[in-house]
Parts: sequence; C-alpha cells; structure tokens
Amino acid sequence: MHSPSGMELAGLAGLLAAVPAVALLGQSGRRHTGVARRAHLLLAAGGALVTAAALAGLATALLTEHHHDTAPGSRTLATAMAVGMAFGTLTLLAGTVALPGAARGPAAALRHVLDGLVIAAAIWFVGWVLLARPTRILGSATPYQCVAVILPALLAVLGLGLTGVLALHGHRPRRHSVRVGAGVSLTAIASAGVSGGICRRGDELVLTSVLLLSAGLILVAWAVRAADRPVQATGDVLERGGAYAVIPMLGVVGALGWHLARGGTLDAYGYFGISVVGLALVARQFLALDDVRRYTVQLRQREKHFRDLAHTDPLTGLANRRGLRLALLAGGQERALIGIDMDGFKTVNDLRGHDVGDAVLAEVGARLKRNLLAGDVAARLGGDEFAVLMHGDADEAVLAAHRLLAVLGEPYEVDGGQIFLSASVGVASTGELLHDADLALRYAKQRGKNRVEQYQAGYDELLRRRGTLTGELRHAIDRGQLRLVFQPVVALPSMRPVGCEALLRWTHPELGPVRPDEFIPVAEESGLINRIGAWVLENACRQLADWLAAGHDIWMSVNLSPKELHNADYAAQVADILTELGVPPQRLVLEVTEHAVATDMEELVRRLAELRETGVRIALDDFGAGYSSLTQLRTLPVDILKIDHALVAEPESRTGTAAPLVDVVVRLGHRLGLEVLAEGIGTPAQREVVEEAGCRLGQGSLFGWGVPAEHLESRLLSLRPSGPRPLPAPRPAPSANAAARSQLVRLGPGMRQLRALLPTDPEFSASVGDQNVGSVDSDREMRQG
Repeated sequence: MHSPSGMELAGLAGLLAAVPAVALLGQSGRRHTGVARRAHLLLAAGGALVTAAALAGLATALLTEHHHDTAPGSRTLATAMAVGMAFGTLTLLAGTVALPGAARGPAAALRHVLDGLVIAAAIWFVGWVLLARPTRILGSATPYQCVAVILPALLAVLGLGLTGVLALHGHRPRRHSVRVGAGVSLTAIASAGVSGGICRRGDELVLTSVLLLSAGLILVAWAVRAADRPVQATGDVLERGGAYAVIPMLGVVGALGWHLARGGTLDAYGYFGISVVGLALVARQFLALDDVRRYTVQLRQREKHFRDLAHTDPLTGLANRRGLRLALLAGGQERALIGIDMDGFKTVNDLRGHDVGDAVLAEVGARLKRNLLAGDVAARLGGDEFAVLMHGDADEAVLAAHRLLAVLGEPYEVDGGQIFLSASVGVASTGELLHDADLALRYAKQRGKNRVEQYQAGYDELLRRRGTLTGELRHAIDRGQLRLVFQPVVALPSMRPVGCEALLRWTHPELGPVRPDEFIPVAEESGLINRIGAWVLENACRQLADWLAAGHDIWMSVNLSPKELHNADYAAQVADILTELGVPPQRLVLEVTEHAVATDMEELVRRLAELRETGVRIALDDFGAGYSSLTQLRTLPVDILKIDHALVAEPESRTGTAAPLVDVVVRLGHRLGLEVLAEGIGTPAQREVVEEAGCRLGQGSLFGWGVPAEHLESRLLSLRPSGPRPLPAPRPAPSANAAARSQLVRLGPGMRQLRALLPTDPEFSASVGDQNVGSVDSDREMRQG
C-alpha cells in the first residue's frame, strides 16, 4: 500500500465525471423504441464498460505499490484495463453504427465499417512508420514494451476511420452522427492513453487520458440526444465516389516508400497494417460488386414493372393500346383482330356514376379473359373500346366475334341491380388490322349497333361520308334542310286515322335525301340529337296545334332519343312547349325504344314518371325485340305497347298459326291496362292476324307511308263525317275466353283516359268505336317512306 498522490486522486475524480454521462445514455435508451433504443442502449453499455474498466484499473493502481515503471504487475493491470476498455469501445462503435441516420440498413452499416477499417489501417500503418525505426518519433517513450496499448489503439484508429466515413456518407443532417463518432473516437484514444499510462506508470498521461475519456463520454451523451431525429436520405454510398479509399492507399504507399528509403524494414506490425488495408479493400470491392448486382436486378425488376404498367390497363388488367401494338408487331401465324365497343356505355356513366361504369368495364375485361384461347391477347384501347387479337382466319374470327357479342350482351350485376348493354364488333383479318378493325367497328355502330361487321374495302368511303354528314348536319336546321312527314296510325278494323307519327327527313342540296338510319346515329354520336330532337318536338306540336284548331280529332307521337331522356330538365321543356302552343298534353305521345329500357331501369322509370306528370303519354316501342321482362313491364310507367314489326311479320310457327306472339303480347298488354299498337303492318294478311288478336291500333305501309302535313290533312278532311256518327250494330255476347279489349273513357273536352276491359266486364260488348290513343314509331320506321 502507498498513499495516493494528488494527481492520482484528481484522475479518479475526473473519471467519476463520466458516470453521469453513462446514466444519461441509459435513460435515453429506456425512453426510445425500435432502432434508436437499441443504439442508445449499446452506447450506454459501452460507456459503462469503459468507465468501469477505467475505474477498476485506476483504483487498483492507487492501492497497489509499484517499484519501477515497467513492473510486470503494471503491465498485467494495463492489459486487463485495455481488454475491458476495448470491449467497451467496441460496443460504443456498434452503437454508433446503429444510430438512426448513420446507415441505411445492415448492409450499409457493414460498408461503413469496412470503409472505416480501410482508413484505420492506413492511419495504423502511417503511425507504425512514425513509431518504428529508423523514424521512432517518440524516441524512448515509444510504447513497445506495453503491448496492452495495441488493442485500444486499434479501436481508436477504427473509431477515427468510422467518424471520417460518417462525415462523408452519413445521412443529412450528419453532424449529429459525426459528433457521436468523434466522442467515441476520443474515448478510444483516452482508453489507449490510460492503458499506456498505467503500463509505464505515467501519472500525467493517466490524468490527461482520464479527463479525455470523461470528455468523450460526455460528448457522446450530448450528441446522441439529437442523433435519432428524422433524417433525410442522400442516396447510396456507391453514388458518392471512392476518394475515401484512394487517399488512405496513397498514404500507405507514400509512408512505405519513405520508410524503406530511410532503411527501415517491415515487422509484424507493418505487415498487419498492410494486410488489413488489402483485405478491407477486397471485402469492400466484393460488397460493391454484390451491390451492383443487386441493384441491377432491382433495376430490371423495376423496368419490367414499369414496362408492364406502360403496356397494361390498370382497371381491367388487359393489355392497353401500346401492349396491343407490341403484340401486333410480334407477327407469327395467321391472325385476326376483333374490335369491340360497348353500346350506350356513356349512359351508364352519366346516370349511375363512374364507379359503376368502372365496375362494368372490369366485368367486360373479365368476360374477355374467360373467353380467350391460348395465344390470344385481349386489350382495352380506351374508354369502352376493347380488342381481341386471335390466331385464326377470317371465318374463325367472325365466329369468335359472334360468341363474344353474346357473352358481352348478358346482364351486368352491378351495385345491386342489372345493367343491360350490347356491343358493336368489327373484324379484320388482313391489311392493317388495327385500322381495318376500327373501320369495321364504326360501320357496325352506324348500321344499328349490336352486330358484327367484317372489314370491307368500301368502309373507308362510307366513313368518309359519315364525317361529311357530321359536318353538314350541324347546319341542317339553320339552312332549312330538315322537314317532318307524318305516318298515320289507324283504328282497327275501320282503318280510320286516329293519330300520326312525326318522322324526320333530311334532304341535302348536294348529297340528296339522307336516310334517317344513317343520320340519326350521327346525330347521337356527335351530340346534335338534343338540338334536333327539340326542333322535331316543337314543329310536331305546332302542326298538332294547327290540326286541333281546324277541328281534327287526332294525336301526335314523337320519337324520344335516350340521350334526350337523360337531360334532367327535359320534362320541363316538354311542358313549356305544350303550354306555349296550347296543345293538350294527352294529345302528345312520347316514345322510348325498348333498347333504352335495357340501359338503366331505375333511372328510366324516374325520368318517364316525370314526363307522365306533365300529362303526356308514353309508348314503349319495339316490344318483343329487346330486353324487357314482365317485371320491367309492370314497373315502367308506360301507356302503350308497340308490337315490333318482326313479331307481326313472323311466319307460321310449329302450331300452324301465323304471328302467334302477337296474340300473346296483345293479351298481356290488355291485362296490364295498356293499349297495344301493331307496327309494320304491310299486307292484308298481317292486318287480319292483328285484328283477330284483339289489337285496336295499327301502323305500317298498308295504311300509308310518311307524307307531308297537307297530304295527311286532306285525308283527314275526306274522312270527317258530315253528320252524327251512326250507332254500331249490337255485338254478340263475348265468351269468357275472348281477348281482352281496351276502353277510352272521356273525362271532358279533349281529355280521355284508357282502361282495360276483360271479357267478363259488363261493358266489354259495348266497347265499340275507335280508340284515341298514342303511338310513336322507332327510328327503324323513321326510315320508311
């Protein structure tokens, strides 16, 4: 035992100042979570190990009497302190690398360690050159006899190298990580100094090193409080250059050359430094190559991902237009392209919203996928336009197109309801497939939609004409090229005209007469149908007002386009026109085609109900040729059913009866309290079938084509009775199985109401005369005359 000196006590007191810093690090570790918690706890553990080893060694030195500077006891104590503080310093370095912002991840942390090792080995080698013979810059103070200094010295230079790497490659703001690294490096240097001072019994060195050790741990505790704040990533280390490796290597080569030039030799310490530099650089290069390989794979995956995005439709998962073009360029076997466009899809978006529309498009894509064969490519070209590239000849493509037409025409279950859509399909098997299929598709839409058309060379001319019609139709009203003709609707069996339908005609000064089935689709697609429809409605009502003022007992029917019906204020427009012209609402019948019913049942019912509130009547055209079901017929607010001409002209069925469905539709309509009108009657035989079925209204070429207003008025004048109408002959009592009939009840001047009479009703046998009900023809009959 010996009495401690004042310098030794001062060193012990200075070392005790590190204890609060270690406590702060521990408290910070308990306060944080995740990666920050682990890093802070590592720093706290490393600081505690370094402090404990230093305190234990210093206390042992104070209580132990040494007889000379290099006593074996001093070297043993120094070695023990060096090992303890080395473990503590290594833990501090691990905590520094684990700090948020120090490295992007474990791989980046390993790169930082190797980079720091390269710098540390270079510093070690330069230090060896300075301490070894012949330089021996410290002279007799060179710590060759204190081998214990080597381990903390190695960690000290590693700390310096790691701090330099963090200064170069740490994330912004990197000053916090650099401060922590500097504190750890200072602690490591102080550990080497404490070990060396104990080994050589240098009290001044021990005191200085202890103070530096405490200062280093205090710096770590202060800097670590901000080191885990959010940081900004600045890119991978590979993108920041390699000067950190070049400069240390230049230092090693320069120091070795200078050392050998002065007659020095390499000993174990020199070989160790050079070996560490070489191995670290090789390992770093291996990691760099591995990073390059991994980044290359990621780049290829991302390139594939973005290429897929560029060639795939995100909604349906089908190829997009770019993807289809890429498939077309692939060439190969005989191929054909099927172009598909969903008819009336814009109405779904307008009435039900784009979410429902997207759901319908996704279902269309799913149906196309389910019907593809191996090697076929389905694509969504944009909006509601699709295409299928298939292997096969023209005949196989047409068969496939008809199969897809049927599949896409099935109901779409969306948002708790059904949506009916048809499709127009164009097929091309030679030439420029994409261009030719598009032409065939447009021609299919022009010819009435819901059909398949195969490309023909003449389609180019037809579509050029369509473009001309679109431009000329915009000015047709202003130039007075449009006119109305009127086709009579007669009562059966008397064939007396009781109503008429307004049919639109267009005569162009250069193109001549243009058929309605040609320009009506142009008007609908170009958005002109609303203006043209308003013109037709106003002029038809004006003519009706003139006829009513002249004393003619007649009504007028006007076609209603689905696009017009979708206007929110259409009912108000109709009411305004009727009020302005003084036309009783019940004299006007507005007709909607059965195809419009298929689009959106709920919205259609609401819009038709708004129209009926104005007093006009509604007719459902083409009944029996579309999508209407019995449930829809009970729901629709309609007054009149128009039997489709295809049912009227139906040949004899297996029952031996001509047009058997006419009788079914007439009975159905009467049971529902609706009047029934048979359209397209062209022969006396067809008229007889309609009459036998109990239908009281007819329309068709047998009773007259569409004629100018003055011609129809002449016919009305010729049929006007000069005296009171004679009473009809009494009818025999009807049988219980007789067809139902309808009766018109007069409510007042110019006002009547239709009700159904069954054969069991007392008034059934007395229901004679002509029914005054309305009818509107479809655009197909607009083509007549």
